[in-house]
Formats: sequence, C-alpha cells, structure tokens
Amino acid sequence: MPEDKTGDTGTADRMTQARRRTAEAGLDALLISPGSDLRYLTGYDALPLERLTCLVLPAEGDPVLVVPALERPAAEQSPVGSIGVQIESWNETDDPYALVASLLPDARRIAVDNHMWAEKVLRLRAVMPDGQQKLAGDVLKELRMRKSSAELQALRDAGAAIDRVHARIPEWLRAGRTERAVGADIAEAIRAEGHATVDFVIVGSGPNGASPHHELSDREIRAGDPVVVDIGGTTAAGYCSDSTRTYVVGEPPEDFLAYYEVLERAQAASVDAVRPGVTCAAVDAAARDIITDAGYGERFLHRTGHGIGLETHEDPYIVAGNDLPLEPGMVFSVEPGIYFAGQHGARIEDIVACTADGVEPFNLRSHELVIIDA
Repeated sequence: MPEDKTGDTGTADRMTQARRRTAEAGLDALLISPGSDLRYLTGYDALPLERLTCLVLPAEGDPVLVVPALERPAAEQSPVGSIGVQIESWNETDDPYALVASLLPDARRIAVDNHMWAEKVLRLRAVMPDGQQKLAGDVLKELRMRKSSAELQALRDAGAAIDRVHARIPEWLRAGRTERAVGADIAEAIRAEGHATVDFVIVGSGPNGASPHHELSDREIRAGDPVVVDIGGTTAAGYCSDSTRTYVVGEPPEDFLAYYEVLERAQAASVDAVRPGVTCAAVDAAARDIITDAGYGERFLHRTGHGIGLETHEDPYIVAGNDLPLEPGMVFSVEPGIYFAGQHGARIEDIVACTADGVEPFNLRSHELVIIDA
C-alpha cells in the first residue's frame, strides 16, 4: 500500500472532525477534489484529471469517494481503502456529476474545494440547481492550521533537510556561473535530501534579488552581487519546506550592508513575537515597524509570512489586518525582505511553530550574511 502522505495516521478522525465542523457551519456537505484537502482528509494523492474525482463528505451520513473507473485501483490501494470510505466508480459514458448529486438528494448548502476547477464547480451547480455553493476551505482551514504532533515532526524534518541544502550553497555560488546553473545544483541537492519534488528554486543575483518571486535566469553572477536564495520542496511524507538566506559573492556593497543589518533585527523581532494569543498582524508589525523606522518601509513589498504544511502557502497568513490569534500547532514562515529595484535585495526566512510557551524555529541556519569568495 502506498505511503499515507498526510504524515499522520488519523485520517478517519480528521473526517469526523470535518463532518462536525461542516454541521456547525450550517452546511450539508463538503465536496473535495484532488489536492491538499483530499490528501489531508484521506491520504489519497489523487491525480488532478479532467475526469471527476470527488470526496462527498456529508455532515450526516457516510463519506463516498467518486472516482473514474480507471482510477479505482489507485484509490483502493491508497489509504482510502483502509479508513472505511466507500468508493463509487463511474465509466466513461456515465455522468459523474449526476452521481454526486444522487448521493446528496436533500443537500442545499454545499461547500466545494477551494482549488476545484471552475468547470467542475459549474457542472456541479448545474446538476444541483437548488444548492447554494460555499467554500470548503472556510471549514477545513480551521483544522489544517493546527498541526498534529506527527505533522509538526514532518515539518521539522523538512526544515532540517532544506537547512542541509543551504549549508552547501557556497559550493555552487560563485562569480561567472549563471543563476540557472546554480539552481540546477540546488534542485539536485533538494531531491538528495529526501524531497519527493522540488517546488521552487529562487536564485536572485544582483538586480534580480529585488524581485521577490524571481526564479532563475541566464544572468551570470558577478563579484559584489548579493544573491537571494529561496528554496523549497515537498518531502516524501507530503509536507513542505521553504527557507531563504541571502549571500554575497565577493565584497558586499555598503548600502546593502546597512539595510541587511536592519533586516536581521526585523526578522529576529518577528520570530520573538510569536506566542499563543499574539495576532498574526502583530507578528507582521514586529518586523515591519523596525524596517519602516529605519526608512525602508516602502522597500518591504509583501506580507511577513504564510502558513505551511501540505501546501507551501496556506493559512495562517502573517499580514497586517489579520487579527487571528496564534495557537499552539500553527506553523508559518517569517520572511521580511528589503528590495531596491534595479540594484539588489535581501530576505531572511525561517519556518516557525507556535508552541504552548512561545516559538520553535524549524530552520536553524545562521542569519548572518554569508560572504563567498568571488
């Protein structure tokens, strides 16, 4: 049987909790398509196809997984086969949407997966015209934000693995090499450290470091370049890593050194602010206030962090206006950045967990600027 990619053995309990929260929200059912929510609830890493795969999870009644006939063997061999979920398959000439509707004859308030393809949402609406569609994420995020002990360990392991990759960056980062060549070495190392997939590799050298989501280019790294390296993947257990460090090849520019020191203080202050009861907005403000007071506020272009788990970006989001109080088990990034368009930029990112008495970082590499011989 394939590995349970939820990193936890409690999938049946998760569905029980999801059904309870569905009822509390006044909903009749959740409809979950392939993706992280389906993996979270069942452990099944289903292929996202044009053919409909859908977990029908009623607030009252038994769950049913609707799958194309050709995917039934994979579903049966997945953890679904051991947690008591009935599997209903459909043939190529059948209408799977009508099948889903037949399983929910009296449902009127139906929550669909946030990442369900629009064509599937619209076809479900057509076969259930009296149903009011909501977002399933409003129910499931309350469960997924609070990681179990098994999930915390999976994320801790992912953090340690990506730390080991960052430890090797000086082997590959040097003047004359292209970002793309360095990125290829990093991607190979990410896989070698136990990741099933490489989700992103950002090597932003010189002016490219001022673009937070720059990935790779054929630009040659030059002496004096600051280089933002933001990397992550998904481990075999199904959980994600994500960590950023900033390096300099050769002698760093003076103006860069001035704001990097501010960035270090801001990132440390934001991590130190993490504890139960503190809001996501307050953690954002802890970094943002320091950067703003130093005169770089307009250079901090994005939120301070995002939740992480089965997806690289998920709730909770560490951003101004989010007054959600932190709770033990919430895991997220703390990644302030300062960017000067056309020149250079810097970012420091750790994944951290809110604990009962404070914070636990899952990335333990030093934040000190790493200067590499040109």
